[in-house]
Amino acid sequence: MASTLQKFIHSLDLRALPRVLQIQSGIYCQDSIYEMFGNEFSLSTEDVIKVIGFKINKLIASICENNEVSQFSAKVELPLNFPGLYKVVADKTPYVSIEEIARKVSIGPTRFGHPSFYSAKDIKLENFTIKHDEQITFNSVEDVHGMMAVNCVVVRNNQSHSFTLPLSQEGEFYECEDDQIYTLKEIAEWKIPKGRNRIVKLSTTLHMWDSSSPLPENFDGCLILMPVYEVQAVMKFRKDIIHILSDLDVEVKDVTDHYDISSFLQPLSLEDIFERTSKEFPMVAQIMQGPSGNQKPYNLLSTGKEIVIYKKYQAARVLASEMRSDSSKRHYLIPMSYKGKFKRRPREFPTAYDLELVRNEKEHLHVVATKAFTSPHKELFSVSVGDQFLVQQCQTSEVLYEGGKKLVDVLACEQILSDSYKKVLLPMYMEGGFVEVIHDKKQYHLSEICKEFHLPFNVKVSIRDLSIEKDVLAAVPGLQFEEEITDSYLLISSASSPAESWEIPVYRLNMLLCLLSKDVQTVAPPVTRTTVEEVSEEEYYMLRRYENLTLPPPPRPPKKPATAPPPTCAAPKQDVSDVLQAPKNFYVDTTRKLCSDQDAAVLELQVSCQNDLVHCENKDMTGKATLVETTVTKGLARNHEAEEDEEEEHDYSYIDENIIENIRKVFHGTSIRNEHTISKGRRDI
Repeated sequence: MASTLQKFIHSLDLRALPRVLQIQSGIYCQDSIYEMFGNEFSLSTEDVIKVIGFKINKLIASICENNEVSQFSAKVELPLNFPGLYKVVADKTPYVSIEEIARKVSIGPTRFGHPSFYSAKDIKLENFTIKHDEQITFNSVEDVHGMMAVNCVVVRNNQSHSFTLPLSQEGEFYECEDDQIYTLKEIAEWKIPKGRNRIVKLSTTLHMWDSSSPLPENFDGCLILMPVYEVQAVMKFRKDIIHILSDLDVEVKDVTDHYDISSFLQPLSLEDIFERTSKEFPMVAQIMQGPSGNQKPYNLLSTGKEIVIYKKYQAARVLASEMRSDSSKRHYLIPMSYKGKFKRRPREFPTAYDLELVRNEKEHLHVVATKAFTSPHKELFSVSVGDQFLVQQCQTSEVLYEGGKKLVDVLACEQILSDSYKKVLLPMYMEGGFVEVIHDKKQYHLSEICKEFHLPFNVKVSIRDLSIEKDVLAAVPGLQFEEEITDSYLLISSASSPAESWEIPVYRLNMLLCLLSKDVQTVAPPVTRTTVEEVSEEEYYMLRRYENLTLPPPPRPPKKPATAPPPTCAAPKQDVSDVLQAPKNFYVDTTRKLCSDQDAAVLELQVSCQNDLVHCENKDMTGKATLVETTVTKGLARNHEAEEDEEEEHDYSYIDENIIENIRKVFHGTSIRNEHTISKGRRDI
């Protein structure tokens, strides 16, 4: 029975692919020519195509009122990269079985593919009862003892309970409310059920609205999204992929049961290859659609080339970003096999609580204050700009509070004076600013840094990786290691000249392959070349979001006591869009406009201090973290002659007496200027 292409795709289950379709009628009649995405081909009546996949290409949106299309709303076309972040409105239409959920809803390995539902009635299993209205998270669809079932989880009293529900389980299942926010592209890929529309609510305002925007100005309501699919298909006698939009006026007929499907080539994505069992590797494949990019090995993966895929595995990477003050940072994924070495760079800490988070038992954290802080309690220390501390440990201390005594969390430190040390207590809620003083001369491998230090961690390449033809990290003045992640990779080499092998990411490389029935000459892969992968801004945020969801949330920092005086300058408020943007470095965040001349001067000091740290890298320093202000110059003079030869090979970051004195002078001068301005203002009055 013939149907429109759009109706067929909306009713098609992805698990039923591939399907063979015969063109019946429509605007593409005999010998018609169709061109899309750079592919030109002929679609004739009674032509046969094999549908191998489909994905949402664009969205047709209508303004929604009371869960219905507004009578005054015109349909507009939205590309998947349309700006804005959206919340998904739970579908009020129930699903009648687990099979319907598995067929219509995307269930996959990422957290986007873990939808949640609740049942209108209790579900009794063998040794478990799911209560009505209890949230059930669907994790995957698998064959369990010859029966297809969904792996599910419910959480009770902070304990996860796993179980399976067969696809044959019937009932009345509703979507749970989703408090996450998504881009349109994420919603299109994961959050629009097959055969249904999706209502979304705009969560952030559109900053760059203009007259060409399809939505009204200052729109903040709901939209009904209807997907338009891009159908990926294969034609006979062609070794590439054709793309057809599902809204074309074409009628098709499913002839899969009456056609030899093996007569078509079977394109496979990297995800398809990765899902194969380990016993099927190694294998030989031909590239049907290669990736874009000039970076190795992507420039070697051209269409038509044959490759050997040796194995699949999970590999660790460190996500790193350039230390730059502007927004054009570059981001990298560095493999643990990277053979270069790194030296430490100073870190910045906005609060005393951050000092406790990175405190290391192996060494004393030595910092210099870049922002003054007046303690509301006499038992706790007030910090001046330029004060130096050795961080000791977190503890509790008694303070006077509303006529009585109260225990508060504090950070025990040693203040470095001219000729001695003074034990002080800093409140954990202290909003200050600190810059680290580096005494460590050691050069570290990447694995050593991940093992010995708390990320994020600032470094600079001191010895580049000589096995890489062009080590992009060597030219970067400073890197911040943000977090360690685990990702999926395939190990490949060229089939014609397998001199070296490469790791290619499964979920960030868009290419299609077809398997060849050829024997692999050598089962053991050749030497694996190290590749530092540069990732785009979008990929960077996706990596951070995916990884952070697998980590437990950090403890909340202690709150400031009610007796504390109000700050002289309120921090600028952030709207939702500010929070959703990438976290910026501390010295970048502080470049926002402050509300007093004194605060502006402190800002200059912070940036100046950082610049001085960079410029002082050619100096050296030994000994423990006991930088005493009055003896720094003498110590440097003694060490300079003793280690002059070593200086030629290494440069290390530290803070010397001149920098600290400069911090105090500028801060003191600013205070005098402020007092003079206030006095003059009073005289004028």
